[in-house]
Amino acid sequence: MEILRTQSLVKNFGGLRAVDGVDFCVAEGQLQSIIGPNGAGKSTFFKLISGELHPDRGKIWFRGEDITGLRQHVISHKGISVSYQLTNIFPKLTTLENIRVAGQSRKTAYNFWSRCEMLGELREKAESILEAVELIPKRNELACNLSHGEQRHLEMGIALATEPSLLLLDEPTAGMSPEDTEKTVQMIREIARGRSIILVEHKMKVVMNISDRITVLHDGKILAEGKPEEIRANDRVQEVYLRGR
Repeated sequence: MEILRTQSLVKNFGGLRAVDGVDFCVAEGQLQSIIGPNGAGKSTFFKLISGELHPDRGKIWFRGEDITGLRQHVISHKGISVSYQLTNIFPKLTTLENIRVAGQSRKTAYNFWSRCEMLGELREKAESILEAVELIPKRNELACNLSHGEQRHLEMGIALATEPSLLLLDEPTAGMSPEDTEKTVQMIREIARGRSIILVEHKMKVVMNISDRITVLHDGKILAEGKPEEIRANDRVQEVYLRGR
């Protein structure tokens, strides 16, 4: 059963067609990666799904509902959350407070800044998410004092706190050491249990080891789709992207 589908999706920037008639589908509970060379349209496509950009043509369906052109916060409330490559956190709040505030946005409409003591359920949920993203020991640390890898984990935790059924991860291991990359891959595997994920990632070892399916974009179009072993063996993908990686 599919959770997300796009049909003939198009996005232009002046004379540049960044996304060119993309038909894309993600199955429920699947981790699907999007790869391709720089300028392939990956980031633009990502932003169309999240509502940050609106398509010029085409349709987007989420769980059978047409969400084309809806505002980003509306799409987020429907169950699609994003963790971007450029970390977006509250630097002067603790890690726990960052997660709690994100969760609070789903639970309270008018008392957004209620005292933490009144929100025991949210605190318990935040603690659980911190454990999932391996930040329990840093629960009381200001977010600005976390390492780069820890901040990326925190942003994923913030996305999880909004209770998404579809999580979009934009280069979650960018700038990480091999050791931190491996830890993050293991964490994503755990997060993916019972959840659908779309992953944009440049590290081919990560993509090949973690993906159920892979979509390859080139010049705004889908060049190939399939299981990791099918993509690795695809001559055209080798020619335009994988050779030398």
